[in-house]
Amino acid sequence: MKKLLLIAAILISLPALAGSRSIDITRAGARPGAGKDNAPAIQKVIDRLSRAGGGTVTVPAGDFITGPLELKSGVELHLEMGARLLGIADIAAYDRAHWVNPASGRTSPHCGLIYANGQKDIAITGPGTIDGQGGDPAFNVGKKDPGGRPMIILLRDCKNVVIKDVRLENSAHWVQYYTDCEGVRVSGVKVYSHCNYNNDGIDIESKDVVVSNCIFDCEDDAICLKGAGDRLCENVAVSNCIAASNCNAVKLGTGSSTGYRNVTISNITIRAASEDNFRHWSTKIKGVTAPVTVISGIAVEVVDGGICENVGISNISMRDVQTPIFIRMGRRGSDCSASRLRGVTISGVTAVSESMMSSSITGVPGLYPEDIYLSDIDITAPGGGTADMASIEVPEAEDTYPENRKLGHILPAGGLYIRHANNVYLSNVRFHFREPDARPLIVTEDCKNVVER
Repeated sequence: MKKLLLIAAILISLPALAGSRSIDITRAGARPGAGKDNAPAIQKVIDRLSRAGGGTVTVPAGDFITGPLELKSGVELHLEMGARLLGIADIAAYDRAHWVNPASGRTSPHCGLIYANGQKDIAITGPGTIDGQGGDPAFNVGKKDPGGRPMIILLRDCKNVVIKDVRLENSAHWVQYYTDCEGVRVSGVKVYSHCNYNNDGIDIESKDVVVSNCIFDCEDDAICLKGAGDRLCENVAVSNCIAASNCNAVKLGTGSSTGYRNVTISNITIRAASEDNFRHWSTKIKGVTAPVTVISGIAVEVVDGGICENVGISNISMRDVQTPIFIRMGRRGSDCSASRLRGVTISGVTAVSESMMSSSITGVPGLYPEDIYLSDIDITAPGGGTADMASIEVPEAEDTYPENRKLGHILPAGGLYIRHANNVYLSNVRFHFREPDARPLIVTEDCKNVVER
């Protein structure tokens, strides 16, 4: 009799569970605490809600260990105050979380704790936390090769995505990556990730994206737009954020085989990261004057044959940076014949730098950035440059990874170095030095139409 009652209770509860539009994961068998992988229970709720037309998967207060979860159309994953999803510390468990490119049939090397491919109307909301546990030895801590390490959020070819008010921490790879998506809204998100290499704060490779009111404090690039997806990264607006990084704070690149277009980035505060567990730039680069620094405050890069057009960056306050502005066109890709970098406007920047790697706008022979506008820029640098440094030869570094130090640890200009660039307009650009600097403020080589106003 007891068995029959139990079976009846299960049969009654299943339809109720499937029919509910908001389901607590504990109702499906998820349990907080160590040792239990709650992925099967949580995934069942996601699947049921998606089949029923959508709803909310609720994670209550507590620590829930989980393997990878596939987010599906119509479903919101909501983490309540005090809730934590902890990524399972088993790299093999993420093998099922790789997506397959339908055009090529190839499996992506990328995988995620929360992942989706080809879904629509999906959301991840807080105020709870998703912790990737990326500092666990299972995730090859300290090795630059990602080697199958999972991201926290990986969404591909999804439409109408909302990520809001959630805390993301301790990723094993990039924290969040949106590739070939359309209609992405990221707001009020707090990122803290310093436990492994490649800890980018956010990577955007999508269309119609708004990122606002977020804090990124991470080991690698903080706010990173990539242009190597199946489609252009375009119509992107980023505003009112704090970016703290041991690498680049605001970056377009490195991947740039397709490119980016129609981008606005505004009202960003840039500072040094809260931790520096891997880089230690001041011990590796001569002339870096602070123990923890950002590589470049603003980096705009096209090196793989793609395009960069119509980019506006404004109202940026930065300190602790090696190089305030780094604009680079290169020839790392096999075919760069149609590549272009043009129509970039940077205005309203206040910066305090900590190296002799000055701001730069550089191309390579045959590939020239053009129509670059810098206005209302105020940079304070450490100084200390000598007259002899003005004759330093800067390597072309045509096919190398684009980063400030690839041009050398000291540039011949104290303020701005411009080479292989056309139509560069400077208006109200000012440089100050804490110590005397004998280098010229601005040096140009192989340029056409550099105008100072």
